[in-house]
Amino acid sequence: MKALAAERAPGVRIINLLDDSLLPDVMQAGQPTTDVTGRLRAYANAAVNAGADVVMCCCSSVGGAVDDLRAELPVPFLRIDEPMARQAVQLGERVGVIATVGSTLEPTARLIERAAADAGKAAEVERVLVEGAYDALMAGQPEQHDALVSAALQGLAQRTDVVVLAQASMARLIPGLGETRTPILSSPDSGLTRALEALQ
Repeated sequence: MKALAAERAPGVRIINLLDDSLLPDVMQAGQPTTDVTGRLRAYANAAVNAGADVVMCCCSSVGGAVDDLRAELPVPFLRIDEPMARQAVQLGERVGVIATVGSTLEPTARLIERAAADAGKAAEVERVLVEGAYDALMAGQPEQHDALVSAALQGLAQRTDVVVLAQASMARLIPGLGETRTPILSSPDSGLTRALEALQ
């Protein structure tokens, strides 16, 4: 995100707060816990105290906690995947969601269904969890991860009007897919666009 922001908005200061224990905790519990929400609240407030005019959560697995905390923050608190969800329901009724982490899949699918309801549109969401891909990545086998995700992605693209990548980290696979009939959406670019709009 820092590199993307430097390219798109070089005058904007980016502050990254990273806690790599949040995702494993959510994965173990199956949803954001009270403790995870509390830590996210602390990080959001720390960002505000550091001078942030906009705060954006870049992890879809804890997106539900962002919804719960928004009203507490004196600045906009954004989810990186919300603009992507709104874009997806504009592109078609059959939306495919692909993830390598189960705790990310369902929140993203629900977000798309909510975006469709808000827009008064129908949405049939197909959920695909790529088994073994996350484990391969954690075991230092990115090629195996990429092969599994790419194969699942190509199959899903044939059955849907648009495909949503539930994790921002999967966006790097898009250039290697070449031309696809089905639009494939990822959250970093549209999420950053929304954050820059909020700054205005």
